[in-house]
Amino acid sequence: MPRPLPVPDELASRPFTAAEARALGLSEKVLRGSRFRRVFVRVWVHRDHVMTREDWITAASLAVPERAHLSHVTRLQALGLDVGPERPFHFTVAGDLHIALDDMFVHRTEVLPPLDSVGVTPAAAFIQYCSTARLIDAIKVGDWLLYRQYATIVEIAELAARDPWRPGASQARRVLPHLEPRSRSLKESETRALVVFSGLPVPESNVDLVVRGKWLGCVDLLFRLWMLVLEYEGRQHAESIEQFGKDLARYAGFRDESVAYLQVTNPMLQRPRALVGRVHRMLVERGYDGPEPVFARRWASLFRPIPSEGGAMASSRVVKVDASAPRRGRGVRP
Repeated sequence: MPRPLPVPDELASRPFTAAEARALGLSEKVLRGSRFRRVFVRVWVHRDHVMTREDWITAASLAVPERAHLSHVTRLQALGLDVGPERPFHFTVAGDLHIALDDMFVHRTEVLPPLDSVGVTPAAAFIQYCSTARLIDAIKVGDWLLYRQYATIVEIAELAARDPWRPGASQARRVLPHLEPRSRSLKESETRALVVFSGLPVPESNVDLVVRGKWLGCVDLLFRLWMLVLEYEGRQHAESIEQFGKDLARYAGFRDESVAYLQVTNPMLQRPRALVGRVHRMLVERGYDGPEPVFARRWASLFRPIPSEGGAMASSRVVKVDASAPRRGRGVRP
């Protein structure tokens, strides 16, 4: 019995098309054997390969025609952003297209948004995301994109103004004033949004705290007038011995210089009113005599889809796409 053809290294750890396999000497008959499994029409992986979210996005991109461009929340996930459901995979196409693939959501438009080598640009994907996102989630995603320089406020604003008819354009314009390019994490952005939309003072984001000429660290959120620091404590702070030691030293420095601080945790974020109330009490203890938090209409808007400013809005709907012209050799940019 002849020995099976060896699996090329470049096909062992990623999704690939049948056309790629043929170019490397593997027929479709070989692909249908026990060493491979099909994930989409004409898209395969080695049986031992464990698919990541990035792999699934790559596989979906390979399965659809070239004129279908990765978009919406899937385009944001391709950047490494952990947000939204993994399925369906979103694509945008100009004109009509017909597909018969599971877990694909194709959005039709008359004019394509700006594109890059992966799909629609991150700025365009953010606008698309805003069409259905809650305000607090759009703030978190927008901050994330700005801090990592995947998009700029000017770029998003200009695109929303140029194509005001696109779903999400008017909503994105509402979000922009609330974005903070210095915010380094989704949880920091969430904490800031809760504080600001309750009516409390706006804290500084990720600033160096220097007291009497002594650098105490770069803090997540700072109420400088009251010397109150908010620090989000993620899992890395507890799981890394080195990070844990640094945190202890930093908090000791805060205490030495009479800087108050609150370590914000995920369970605290799940009770947002209680968290804001605690921040307010700490501010009052430090001399704050401004307005108390208000949990009314503005606060409630954080947890709802962003309202449109009105005007003609283009429709976005699922359409069928022809799977007979699969995309070749195009995956997610590293």
